[in-house]
Amino acid sequence: MCTAFVSFNPGSVVPVLLLAVRDEYTDRRWLPPGRHWPNQPDVTGGLDLDAGGTWLAVAPGAGPVAACLLNGFGHTALPQQRLSRGGLPLTAVSGQPVAGLQLERFDPFHLIVARPSGVRVASWSGSSLEDHELPAGLSVVLNDGVESRTGAQPCPPHIRATMAARLAHFRARLQAVARPEPVARSPEYAWGEWLPIARGDGLPPDDPAALIRRLVSPSGRAWGSVSLSMVALAHEQVRYDFGAVSGSGPSPRIVLEPVAMPTVRTATTG
Repeated sequence: MCTAFVSFNPGSVVPVLLLAVRDEYTDRRWLPPGRHWPNQPDVTGGLDLDAGGTWLAVAPGAGPVAACLLNGFGHTALPQQRLSRGGLPLTAVSGQPVAGLQLERFDPFHLIVARPSGVRVASWSGSSLEDHELPAGLSVVLNDGVESRTGAQPCPPHIRATMAARLAHFRARLQAVARPEPVARSPEYAWGEWLPIARGDGLPPDDPAALIRRLVSPSGRAWGSVSLSMVALAHEQVRYDFGAVSGSGPSPRIVLEPVAMPTVRTATTG
């Protein structure tokens, strides 16, 4: 259950904060954020080695943009025509609207596209596309949509209950502390009281509300939280901190490190 928390404050020097936890099978191969796409040299994101795309792409510049992907529930694409959803964040940060794509070739998804001027979420159910503009304040996007509003889509009851518990706990916790304005210095300083909450808030991985989870199927295959991304978008500046989830048992460990962003190119005359 991937989860993204988006704080939008148009009056802040850092209007957009994005906290995104990626849940996946732990044996799925990936690389940490970097400039992995030669045809988009200014884009930074983690690389899914199985399909070549990403779950979160960030492009700096005078108009910085970030795009974060979550799987959805609904009608899946036909196997013979299915495309990987991992290309969608790369499409979004290039400025191309997903509405112009052949969406019937993608399994359901929620795609967050954030700019300092505002945040939108495109939700594809497999049969229809909905577009949401997020209001000012804190919004939560889960696999069943913005604030879990797509409740009509098929979802096992125990998963829906887990997402509801996660939403309730972490919305309350993030709203109860000061909103950071991360620009410089270490992640601990930059993200303030948000950081220990983002790292799991002390909940064990088997807690129904846990943000950092780890489960093992009867076949022995492990699934759970594999990484944490924290992105801040100012009008001409981007901060991106990333950490892989390591260890197992009651206290998984996440060490955030700043991601090196591309140098912003500016026009010159002469």
